[in-house]
Amino acid sequence: MQPQQQNKPLGEQHEMSFIDHLEALRWHIIRAAISVVVFATGAFFAKDFLFHDLILGPSRPDFWTYRMFCKFGQWVHAPDLCIDKIGFVIQNREMSGQLTMHISTSFIVGILLAFPYLFWEIWRFVKPGLYPHERQNSQGAVFFVSILFIMGLLFGYYIAAPLSINFLAGYVVDASIENQIDMQSYLSTLTTMSVSCAFVFELPMIVFFLAKAGIVSPEIMQTYRKHAIVVILIIAAVITPPDISAQIIVTIPILLLYELSIHIARVVRRGDAARLNAKLARQAERDAAQQ
Repeated sequence: MQPQQQNKPLGEQHEMSFIDHLEALRWHIIRAAISVVVFATGAFFAKDFLFHDLILGPSRPDFWTYRMFCKFGQWVHAPDLCIDKIGFVIQNREMSGQLTMHISTSFIVGILLAFPYLFWEIWRFVKPGLYPHERQNSQGAVFFVSILFIMGLLFGYYIAAPLSINFLAGYVVDASIENQIDMQSYLSTLTTMSVSCAFVFELPMIVFFLAKAGIVSPEIMQTYRKHAIVVILIIAAVITPPDISAQIIVTIPILLLYELSIHIARVVRRGDAARLNAKLARQAERDAAQQ
């Protein structure tokens, strides 16, 4: 779709051909790719901060999360909560491993940083094809999707990932076996924990759109709450190691998000009912005027 047409109401846009749609999609993809390259390039040149402070932060006992656990342990008189040692050594076992890891990590960070813009480009492509009431119903979608993604990413990085890394680093089957972890394995664990939480935190927005489409209702979510709890426990078990405390810490916010989603579905139901009643009232007034 041409730029001047994207801002027009649906009724003022002429019907686009399949080739026009492909052309519009191509430019959205190009702009999205450029944003990823820009952020990835910035991350590549910020190597010291990217690896020493960001990537390798959870591998050191002075990481913010571990320090907060120590303070909390002192407050509740539970010194075992204090993490003052991380029991593993990170190694690189390939000649080009560090260079490859530097490039791939920069690219991953570029995608994560550009995610709000990527979603905005997708939304710009989809929005012109929506009806006016669908646009009205989805106002603020980019903002809320981005906020939930960032919150989930931060939760995964500061809570889920450090707990997983600490548990796996301290788990030994025999004292004679030393944990020498490959850098790619460490990076995979950190990325999986963080990105998984980022997408799990999108649950309220998913429920919002499903409720708008009439697929999900608050009654259904309440009826299947027990089943949802089981699924949430499974999800928490998958994205965290077999450590009860870590699973509980991850499960609690997901349960809260589920309860928030029920409230969102209820608000959507009330809003739809109010609009329907208003429409029926206006129709009744017009019928009465005609008589």
